[in-house]
Amino acid sequence: MFGGLSFIVDERMAVAAGRTGDLLVRTDPAQYDDLLQRGGLPAHMGNQRPMGRGWLSVPSRQIHDDAELAFWLEVGINSRTASS
Repeated sequence: MFGGLSFIVDERMAVAAGRTGDLLVRTDPAQYDDLLQRGGLPAHMGNQRPMGRGWLSVPSRQIHDDAELAFWLEVGINSRTASS
């Protein structure tokens, strides 16, 4: 999905690993602004259509060690968005 490998937890996509090492992460919209400060970027689909506050893209350069990867995986797994 989205050109990467998706990981589903509790019947919802939590994260998708992109071909270039980036990560598409499901987010809780209430945490969106804080997660942007952490290094996430607004996620887009197709012709730069924004995916909304329920998704972030995390560039591979941001995921520099196992602890940072674990942080973003936890965000995706624990998100509580109503949208898909």
